[in-house]
Amino acid sequence: MKHASVDFDEEFKVRFEVRQVQAATMSIAPGDKEGGPENRHRGADQWLYVVAGQGVAKVGNVEQKLVAGDLLVIEQGERHEIRNNGATPLQALTWYHPPAYTQDGDRLPAGEC
Repeated sequence: MKHASVDFDEEFKVRFEVRQVQAATMSIAPGDKEGGPENRHRGADQWLYVVAGQGVAKVGNVEQKLVAGDLLVIEQGERHEIRNNGATPLQALTWYHPPAYTQDGDRLPAGEC
């Protein structure tokens, strides 16, 4: 068993991984974004669950509004950006399969652009 208390005190933090699934937290300040036109995970799917805040996900050429309670899957290879267009931090739990980052947040081959 693994356990982690979830907080959003850092922009991105890997929590742990088990059997090729990695859990992380993401917090995006109002007006900020993560990713961009060239951002993609070549070998990993990313599941993103919005805990608080609001924003917009751009996956390829499609934009999807995000609010607390939304679940978004970004499939491996899809270019993507998550923008916070609200007044409070956009906080999300993310899962990668297979893991895309080291414990220190550096990209692994599955997470390379």
